[in-house]
Amino acid sequence: MAKTISILGSTGSIGTNAIQVVHALGKEYQIDYLSANTNADKLIEQALTLRPKAVCIADEPYADKVTAALQSESISVYSGRDGLLELASQKADVVLNGLVGSSGMEPTLAAIESGIDVALSNKESLVMAGKLIQEAKAKSGSKIFPVDSEHSAIWQCLTGETMDDVKKLILTGSGGPFRERDVKTFPTITADEALDHPNWEMGKKITIDSATMMNKGLEVIEAHWLFNVNADDIEIIIHPQSIVHSMVEFSDGSVKAQLGVPDMKIPIQYALTYPHHAPSNWESLDLLTNSELTFHAPDFERFPCIQLAYDALKNGGTYPAVLNVANEEAVYRFLDGSISFTDIPRIIESACASHEYSDDPGLDLILQIERWTKEFVVNFRP
Repeated sequence: MAKTISILGSTGSIGTNAIQVVHALGKEYQIDYLSANTNADKLIEQALTLRPKAVCIADEPYADKVTAALQSESISVYSGRDGLLELASQKADVVLNGLVGSSGMEPTLAAIESGIDVALSNKESLVMAGKLIQEAKAKSGSKIFPVDSEHSAIWQCLTGETMDDVKKLILTGSGGPFRERDVKTFPTITADEALDHPNWEMGKKITIDSATMMNKGLEVIEAHWLFNVNADDIEIIIHPQSIVHSMVEFSDGSVKAQLGVPDMKIPIQYALTYPHHAPSNWESLDLLTNSELTFHAPDFERFPCIQLAYDALKNGGTYPAVLNVANEEAVYRFLDGSISFTDIPRIIESACASHEYSDDPGLDLILQIERWTKEFVVNFRP
């Protein structure tokens, strides 16, 4: 029987890569569910090609268009936020969550509560609701398979090891497009410059996160929940070539690293085929042509978002949720031209300092905090 896959965010970068992976894996894997936010045309095209059981278009105004296109195809159509949560709960072997931003948190929780394993690319899920997700996992028995290249690398390095022997986790990052730019010019950085990543092809939000290095901060919080490691034992190292995807240092001083070309299809495939490394035709790493691997410490003054994330993790409670939503909304304001690049960390810091803290938030409070933070950022005047 084929392994069944549900892909949330199928029209985005992770989703389209996942579809390529499943296609290459062959008949032992099949896609039963797809979702998109607003890209109705691409969702319809995918549905007609892949013939899933159901699709969901999260943005309600597009529901009629998708329904009309698929009404004679025996493909059910869900819509809206409730439809997305229902789709995420449908029986499948793995839900691959490739959604962008805080909107991916509830679907992750819904899948886990339904006893479904989650291949998780949406790092915001664990940043916002790590404790709730871990509690739901313990209750349902579901597993999380990390898709981010850094967490996939750590996961692979930890295979066969015991956490008692781990000294620290080392998350690598390219440093983005501004690792060598004069920091005095940061206020003049344009959206086009920030979107020009030197190594990876990603969606706009994660590309800006890479430029501010908030992506590394969010990954620290995600790593804390995935691997039960304290913030002080998670290190960030800049590695411009993006060949070493992350490392684990053990108590005896030995270090294990996972290497590969910067291609998201590799960690996606491992998450779907775990515990096996299935054959693929993706580009392989040639160390002879990638012989220069360099590493250096991150500049926390140049990239203040990193420290903000560490602080949020250490403060706990509602701080990570506020950090996540404030960053997301600030990124969108930067992209629409209403704030500068250097306003992003200022807004995040102000939101974290201004919110009403709770040390043990439930889902309702997290959603309330999400609404409050969005309003705070929208109304913030630099």
